[in-house]
Amino acid sequence: MFKRSFIDFDKPSLEYASLPDKFTAPEMVAPTRTVTLLLEVPFTQNATGSFKKGAQVQTGQKLCFDEDSPRYAISSVTGSVSGVSAFTGDFGRQYTAVEIEVDPREEFDSTFEAAADAPTLETLIRYLNALPGNPAFERFADTAKPIDTIVISGCEQDLLVATTRHTIETRMAEIKSGIGILKKATGIENILIAVPNDLIQGYGHIGAEVVAVGREYPAGMKPFIAYKILGRVIPAGQSPEDTGIGFIQAEAVAALGQAFETRRIPSTKTLTFIGKDGTRKMIAARQGTPCSDILTHCRAVLNDRDRLIIGGPMTGSAVYSENYPVGPETDAIMLQDRYDVPYISDYPCINCGECIRICPTRVPVNMLVRFLEAGQYAEAADLYDLYACIDCGLCSFVCVAKIPIFQYIKMAKYELGLTMAETAETTEAANE
Repeated sequence: MFKRSFIDFDKPSLEYASLPDKFTAPEMVAPTRTVTLLLEVPFTQNATGSFKKGAQVQTGQKLCFDEDSPRYAISSVTGSVSGVSAFTGDFGRQYTAVEIEVDPREEFDSTFEAAADAPTLETLIRYLNALPGNPAFERFADTAKPIDTIVISGCEQDLLVATTRHTIETRMAEIKSGIGILKKATGIENILIAVPNDLIQGYGHIGAEVVAVGREYPAGMKPFIAYKILGRVIPAGQSPEDTGIGFIQAEAVAALGQAFETRRIPSTKTLTFIGKDGTRKMIAARQGTPCSDILTHCRAVLNDRDRLIIGGPMTGSAVYSENYPVGPETDAIMLQDRYDVPYISDYPCINCGECIRICPTRVPVNMLVRFLEAGQYAEAADLYDLYACIDCGLCSFVCVAKIPIFQYIKMAKYELGLTMAETAETTEAANE
């Protein structure tokens, strides 16, 4: 199904925006009434966990169905659980939503305090998987995919977003501490930190090799970083871990250092708020804070048919409720005026070739999209390199016919993922 790997990178024509000089400390947005925390496990009525409706929780308390599972949430506030329900994310992803009514009298859970004496990988997996930056430390314990190199990403994944750069410029002491903990916990000495090439100077000894990444979008994406600084090609359809690389966001490393310095689990997420006029400001909010609280703080008005986007302009996802919560992976919240929403058409491809010229992995997008429009996803993967796409969105950005190519690609990968999972389950059942 996978035809080829990432090769022959072209140079795209868009650049990441610089961090404005006026950006200082993030503006703190406190949740007004409730927070909603999402567990990456499907909701079931009869499931038993460390929480239930009416239960009292403390800031930093672990919320989970299974103590041994790496999937859990950390309460970002003190209060009482007001509801536990199913939550559906993008492309049918199933979560359990835990809503907590905020009590202004904050109390901190002390469970992690004793564990902070031993920075082991087990400790990281057991308590710190829900840190801001969404680190997923269990990847470093997977013996089937051994990691030999850790790459700390100090680059943005999308345009207009400044969250990671802000972390690099303001929290390097915590990042340095986090690097030391990563080495102790994982036993991996080869750690690199990738930063934009205009930030390459002045770090001194931080325990990791500092390497420069270009400012051309999408140079900050994982396949580019792996190829440019390590010379490793991530084969189409595979993850960085398949090639021995463990990526982790700079904010997660800073939060890791903060956790062991304070002996408390951090739960405040830094993000970039992008207004309708393109202006940006840095925001700090407790994880689970609804977007409505951030909009109110920024005096932003969401009118009918405006878009609320989680992420940046190229790869972000529109959501349909102002109550959508800030998660560990939320780097940006963007508002788009209804008059600025790009026009989408069902007009057929005109073979102008713009998508092919700008595609950084040289996917034959003009042919690929024909199969995607027809729902022939397996053929698209077999014949026209669907899985070589790195989801940068440049093809949609330049499409003269205004075809929603990026959305077609995401849908195709999702549907094929379901098909492959069902096939694997059927095969396993037949073998038993």
